[in-house]
Amino acid sequence: MIGSRPEMLRIIEEARSDGWVLEPAAKRLFSLAGFSVPRFTLALTPEEALVFAHEIGYPVVAKIVSPLIIHKSDVGGVAVGIAADARLAETFRRFEALEGFRGVLVEEMISGVELILGAKNDLQFGPMILLGMGGTGVEIYRDVVLKMAPLTEKEAPVMYRGLKARRLLEGYRGAEPADLGKLAQTLLLFSSLVMELEGQIESIDINPLLCSSRDCVVADARIILGK
Repeated sequence: MIGSRPEMLRIIEEARSDGWVLEPAAKRLFSLAGFSVPRFTLALTPEEALVFAHEIGYPVVAKIVSPLIIHKSDVGGVAVGIAADARLAETFRRFEALEGFRGVLVEEMISGVELILGAKNDLQFGPMILLGMGGTGVEIYRDVVLKMAPLTEKEAPVMYRGLKARRLLEGYRGAEPADLGKLAQTLLLFSSLVMELEGQIESIDINPLLCSSRDCVVADARIILGK
């Protein structure tokens, strides 16, 4: 991560005028920091979107990229399971009409248990790390664990064991268990990133972090910059 720091800081500085790091740049930053991310591209035309979809193979996910749209799902700015050229082209045209359009993020589909991994700079305690069950239902279930950063190697497993729905990670009803070792590594890596960028950011959210038996992948990410 140390060697990647100049590039990570450049990504943050380029996002200053927007006040937050849009998803394609955030994915690039997380990749530089050592996280697993899906194969993705920022398509500026329908043709670019189609070319990339053919390169990685259907189905794909498409998301609006706009500095004026933080919560993409609220405006219908996320389309999953796209399996044909016609639907991808139609989705691109629909996203073009949304406010502040800067392109469409096209990426491979990843499966796994949906978690939310986030951090916020608390005025009293400093950086706080949150782990919980993620996805669009995160505000309904409110199944989260909080710890102060930086995390220790002992604290990382304590976080996911503290979730009420941890059995989903352990292989509920015959499902394949998630790679809990990889999840612990991801938590420690996230803690290091938060401490590295403490003076630059207000908050970081990965939602969802998709954890399977193979990996834990940053499927969506948002970085709000400090004022």
